[in-house]
Amino acid sequence: MKTVIFDSALTIDSPIGPITLKSLGDAVVKVDLLGSAPACVDTSSPPTQGSSSSAPAQVLVEAAAQLRDFFEGKRKNLDFAVSYQGTDFQRAVWNEIAKVGFGEAITYADLARRIGNPSAVRAVGGAVGSNPVPLVVGCHRILGSGDRITGYSGGDGLPTKRWLLAHESIAYRDVPAVRLDAEAALKIE
Repeated sequence: MKTVIFDSALTIDSPIGPITLKSLGDAVVKVDLLGSAPACVDTSSPPTQGSSSSAPAQVLVEAAAQLRDFFEGKRKNLDFAVSYQGTDFQRAVWNEIAKVGFGEAITYADLARRIGNPSAVRAVGGAVGSNPVPLVVGCHRILGSGDRITGYSGGDGLPTKRWLLAHESIAYRDVPAVRLDAEAALKIE
């Protein structure tokens, strides 16, 4: 996992669990969906030149307000400033995901086609899973073939993705219960 450099952080509560927002300068660089994990979050940050205040950066205050409105159904678009680092391929994937609007969904294959690399479906999946700013770049809106719900790296995983899809009234096909039972049986205790 890549280390994210930031100079301010803020954790807020949400219906999907705590969310930690991290910024560097005037842009959010990381949105951490913590799920039902304990709320003991390390929001310490390295000292930055000229930084003398422990108050969160203004962009974090704005992001927190927009996220609250989003979860309350008062806002559909999150448009606070973000900046993300990644490979050219990852950035192409994230930029394309950002074009998928509230209440819309596409498949990983659609996304691969949109970036001009239709054979890179698995690589697209990897880039989707490494999205540093979920919700802003709505990776929960990306579904598997046949509109099946697939993995989700944020929060509590699939329960978080299901909540977000329901919040946006996005229809999807769920993972078959048989598969869930098979996965549970494979866990070594």
